[in-house]
Amino acid sequence: MIPYIVAILVPLIITLLYQKSKNAKKRGVPVDVGGEPGYAIRNAQFPTLLETAWEGVSTLAQLFEMACKKHGHKCLLGTRTLISKDTEVSANGRSFEKLHLGEYEWLTYGQVFEKVCNFASGLAHLGLRSEERVAIFADTRAEWFISLQGCFRRNVSVVTIYASLGEEALCYSLNETEVTAVICGAKELKKLAEVSGQLETVKYIICMDDETPSSASSMAQSGRWRVVSVADVEKLGRENPVDAALPLSEDVAVIMYTSGSTGLPKGVMMTHGNVLAVVSSVRTIVTGLEDKDVYLAYLPLAHILEIAAENVVAGAGSAIGYGTPMTLTDTSNKIKRGTKGDATVLRPTVMAAVPAILDRVRDGVQKKVDAKGGLTKKLFDFAYARRISAINGSWFGARGIELLLWNFLVFRKVRAVLGGRIRFLLSGGAPLSGDTQRFINICLGAPICQGYGLTETCAGGTFSEFDDPSVGRVGNPVPCSYIKLIDWPEGGYLISNSPMPRGEIVIGGPNVTLGYFKNEAKTKEVYKVDERGMRWFYTGDIGQFHADGCLEIIDRKKDIVKLQHGEYISLGKVEAALVVSPYVENIMLDADPFHSYCVALVVAAQPALEEWASKKGIAFTDFAELCEKEETIKELQASLLKAAKAARLEKLEIPTKIKLLSDPWTPETGLVTAALKLKREAVRKAFFEELSKLYES
Repeated sequence: MIPYIVAILVPLIITLLYQKSKNAKKRGVPVDVGGEPGYAIRNAQFPTLLETAWEGVSTLAQLFEMACKKHGHKCLLGTRTLISKDTEVSANGRSFEKLHLGEYEWLTYGQVFEKVCNFASGLAHLGLRSEERVAIFADTRAEWFISLQGCFRRNVSVVTIYASLGEEALCYSLNETEVTAVICGAKELKKLAEVSGQLETVKYIICMDDETPSSASSMAQSGRWRVVSVADVEKLGRENPVDAALPLSEDVAVIMYTSGSTGLPKGVMMTHGNVLAVVSSVRTIVTGLEDKDVYLAYLPLAHILEIAAENVVAGAGSAIGYGTPMTLTDTSNKIKRGTKGDATVLRPTVMAAVPAILDRVRDGVQKKVDAKGGLTKKLFDFAYARRISAINGSWFGARGIELLLWNFLVFRKVRAVLGGRIRFLLSGGAPLSGDTQRFINICLGAPICQGYGLTETCAGGTFSEFDDPSVGRVGNPVPCSYIKLIDWPEGGYLISNSPMPRGEIVIGGPNVTLGYFKNEAKTKEVYKVDERGMRWFYTGDIGQFHADGCLEIIDRKKDIVKLQHGEYISLGKVEAALVVSPYVENIMLDADPFHSYCVALVVAAQPALEEWASKKGIAFTDFAELCEKEETIKELQASLLKAAKAARLEKLEIPTKIKLLSDPWTPETGLVTAALKLKREAVRKAFFEELSKLYES
C-alpha cells in the first residue's frame, strides 16, 4: 500500500513545488532611473541595457552582412510561384480573384547578399546619395527586404509607407520627406501615377515587377519620372560595382509613417542603433531560434514589428518564406479551391501575428467544431478542458501520455491549418485577449509570447517569456528597455495604488527613437530626455505591474470619456470585452459628455449571424437586410450583454443602443490601420449620421 501512496504523493508534491517556483520567479526588478518620479522596472536577467547581441555589430547593415557570410549556402528568402489567376463570381454577382500558387522557390544567403550589393551599387549609379531618402511603397515580399538592405548599404534612409495608405496620406508622406525615389510594386505604381501631379520631389520609380502599367509608362515618356525595374537596377550595379557606404549606429535607418488612428500620419525617425537594440533583445529572449527554423512573413514590412522580426530571423540564419493574409491558409479568400495555402506549403516553425488575425483563427476553429457537433465537439471540449486544468496547475489535468493522445486525436488537425510545425508565436501590435491567447496556445501546442511596444520604441517595451503561462499580460521589460509607471491623477491611476502600482507607461532605453520627422512640437510633447541622458517616450497607455515584474495594459488615456453625470468609460477596454461575441467582427463604442449612456457601431460576423438566422427560420435576401431586422439586433444585444457580464462590465459601460453594419472594416476602407487597429475618428466621420440617430432615438 505504501508504494502506491508514495507514487501518488511524490509527483503531486513535485508539481506543487514546481508551480510555486514558477509563480515566484522574478521576471522584472525595480531599477533606479532619472526623470519624472515613478516606479521603474528592468529585465531581471540584464542589469544594464542591451544595445547589441553581436560583437562588432552596431548597425542593421553589419548584422545582415555578418549573417550572409556565416550562412552563405543556406536558404534565406522564399517566394511561391504563381501558376495562374482566375476570377470567380459569387451568387450576388461580386467578382473575386483566386490564385493558383505552386511551391516555394528559394534564394540563399549568398545569393541575396549579391542582389543587395548589386542593388546598392545600382542606386549609386542612378545618382542617389547617402543624404537622400528613398520610399518603399509595396506589400511584403522578398524584393522589399532586398531593397531595404540595399539602401542600408548606401546609408540611404528608407521611408516606409503602408500599401493601403490613402492618397492624401501618401502624398503628404512623400512630400514631407522629399524622397527622390520610390520603390514599389505594379499595383502601387498605378496609385502613384494617379497622384503624380501632387508629388514634388520624386525623380525615380523603381518597380519590383518587370511589367509596368501603361499609366506609368506615359509618365516616364513625359519626362516627369524615370521608371526602371529592380532587376534593371541590380544589372546596373552588377556592371558598375561601387564600394559600400555603410552607416553608423546613430544614422537614421528608417522613417516609418504610421497609419495612425487620428489625422495625417507621423514619420518616426529610427536609427540603426534603435532597431538593432530591439532585434538584439528579441534574439536573446528567443534563444532556441536556429538555422533550421522557418519564418512565415505576411505582416506589412511597413510596420516595425515585421522589420524587426525579419532581421531577427536573418540574424539567426533561419529561412523567411513570404505569404499574404489573403493566401495564408487553404481556406483563405484568394486561394483557389484545391490549392494549398502558404502555411500548408511552407510548414513554418515561427510566426508573428496581430491579435485580430489570431482572433479569426480562434473563431474559425470554434465554428468548424460547432458545425460538426456530436462526438467531434464533445471530444474537443473535453480535451480543451483537460489542458486548461493542466495549465492552471491542477494535478488532474492532461499531461504526459494523455496529452500526446489529445494532440494526436484532436489538436493535430487544428495545427495542420498553419502547417503543423509551429513551435513559437509572437503576438504584437495590440493587446491579445486572454481567451484567444489560451485557445491558440492549447490548440497549436506552442507558446504565444505577447509583446508590447510602439513604433516610437521600435516595437520594444515588454515581451513575455517562454515559461510564463499567464494570460492577459504583456510580459517583463525587454533587455533594452526600462518600463516606468508615472501617476495620472485625473484617471485615478497612481503608483501608490494597492495591490499593484498603476500609472501611465513610459519607456526608456536605446530603442527609443529620435522623434517625429519635421514635427518638433509633437516630439517635445511625448519624448523627454532626463538628467542622466536617458531618452523616454510617454506612451499614453495605462498599465500596472504584477509582483513578478510583468506588465499588464489596463487602459489608454485617449480612450477615456467622461459621461454626462461624471462617470468615466474606457472605450478600448469595453471594446476588447465585447468583441469576443461570436456575432461581432468589429466594434466601436462611442460616448460623450452630453449623454448618460454609450452606443456602439457593430460590424456583424456574417457566417455566425447567417447560421443563427437559418436555424431560426428567418428569411432574408442579403446580409445587409438581415442586419436591419429587429430580431437580429435583439440577438446581437443579448450576445453583447452576455460578453459584458462575463467581463464584469458596469451597467453604464454596456451600449444602450447599437447599429449593425454588414460591410467589414478593412485597411482599404480607411477605417482600420494595416495592423487592424481601429481608426476611431475616421469611423466617427464615416458613420456620423448613424451615430447621431443612435443618440436621438
